[in-house]
Amino acid sequence: MLIQVCLYFYCKFLWRCMKFVMRKLTGRCELQRICYGTKPGASRTMKIETSLRDSKSKLLQTSVSVHPDAIEKTIDDIMELKKINPDINPQLGISLQACLLQIVGYRNLIADVEKLRREPYDSDNPQHEEMLLKLWEFLKPNTPLESRISKQWCEIGFQGDDPKTDFRGMGLLGLYNLQYFAERDATVAQQVLSDSVHPKCSKFSKTEWEKKKMDKAIGYSFAIVGINITDLAYNLLVSGALKTHFYNIAPEAPTLSHFQQTFCYLMHEFHKFWIEEDPMDIMEFNRVREKFRKRIIKQLQNPDMALCPHFAASEGLINM
Repeated sequence: MLIQVCLYFYCKFLWRCMKFVMRKLTGRCELQRICYGTKPGASRTMKIETSLRDSKSKLLQTSVSVHPDAIEKTIDDIMELKKINPDINPQLGISLQACLLQIVGYRNLIADVEKLRREPYDSDNPQHEEMLLKLWEFLKPNTPLESRISKQWCEIGFQGDDPKTDFRGMGLLGLYNLQYFAERDATVAQQVLSDSVHPKCSKFSKTEWEKKKMDKAIGYSFAIVGINITDLAYNLLVSGALKTHFYNIAPEAPTLSHFQQTFCYLMHEFHKFWIEEDPMDIMEFNRVREKFRKRIIKQLQNPDMALCPHFAASEGLINM
């Protein structure tokens, strides 16, 4: 233990010495070297975040958690602290601002998502009830719901005749994600629902299905899996694994919409993965889910990774 502590402080001291030497050799501080030497996106933003967080300066340490409205002033303070003339280095301020917007935005997104997760579904709340009924309408547009308490809910993958009990694990976040998927990506959502109920008739990966024994095709409960994938997305967000993705697709602060778009992607990809895995029965769900989680985490370890670049924001990521 003592050796590890000594090694930690030795490495920290050595790193500070290297930073000092690099500044003397290049005439630039670490923030300048990162901004000028690393392309925009996750690679740059994560390096900037690490540099700020590990700095001995209190100003730099706290800059990653300032209010979004205070970012501009924080940049000015950093430039003054580092004795950098903004007139000579105008690009540095722009680059730092873009990075801080993403860093602070990610922290705020965690707070927004956590707030939804902690809010329980309330059947006495008209807004909650309206969202639930709309979920049915988006997924089953041609089938009227006979009553609020109904066995029909099982048709879209809830466990009983009242879905409110299924939202306990993820609170309103699960409902928000399911409704977003059903409304914004309606064609895919309805197809995934249909395949989950009738896996033998899946329109996905037809060639693959022809190679399988059709009598052992196993479906799953769409809504319950959606809540489970919400849990996966939530844990990827809180652990920081989704930084790679969000820093690559969001030119500024990642928002709740970015998180919901990521959920849509994960739902679609998990569905295809489930078909590829061809489980013997539903009891294999946890095994398949864990294997899928590991695959996503491995993809996110690539600093250039964007899970769903087609969801708009990535084209706005200019060379800032």
